[in-house]
Amino acid sequence: MPKKEAPLLALEGYLPEGSFESVTAYLLHHKVHLTITKKRQTLLGDYRHAHFDKNHRISVNGNLHPYAFLITLLHELAHLFTFEQYGNRVAAHGREWKNEYSKILASFMIKKVFPPDIEKALLHSIQNPAASSCGDDKLMRVLKKYDPAKEGQLHVEDIAMGALFSIQGGRVFKRGEQLRKRYKCEEVATGKQYLFSGVYEVKQRD
Repeated sequence: MPKKEAPLLALEGYLPEGSFESVTAYLLHHKVHLTITKKRQTLLGDYRHAHFDKNHRISVNGNLHPYAFLITLLHELAHLFTFEQYGNRVAAHGREWKNEYSKILASFMIKKVFPPDIEKALLHSIQNPAASSCGDDKLMRVLKKYDPAKEGQLHVEDIAMGALFSIQGGRVFKRGEQLRKRYKCEEVATGKQYLFSGVYEVKQRD
């Protein structure tokens, strides 16, 4: 996946107003090599710890709106803080990471950089953070409201039972029943069953 290192001044354009100085202070203090990538379907951000002659490395998808970009960046910074304290001795998204993520997220919420609806969702999320914002349906649903409109783009929950939809890359699925917060869908080509979030972005197929 092509990446580009983010000059700190250029980074300001990716962040919500009022967050740039605090973010750059963390990046400089911890000597983070930050890269901004093209859209990745399976993840929004990534962290690689420092080793040998390499600094800590964080990558964030560049297509995210400022609020989602900041939340993803804070998620990855929490991995950095956890590694500096515990190394590889704890689970990637265990209670140590949850504690670090909750603390750094709260410090930005105090600065009022998020709109009220996102702040409300974060207050709920902060009590027990998910491994990713994609795993928190309530937060993801609110963040989606700030995405630019895309022609022909729907969510799995908008697709009728038994209707076909495609995801990025062209794979086609048939929407099945809802199981709590996920939808069971069958891949047409293989017959395999997959679970999708209701707010996963898809395109309707005829």
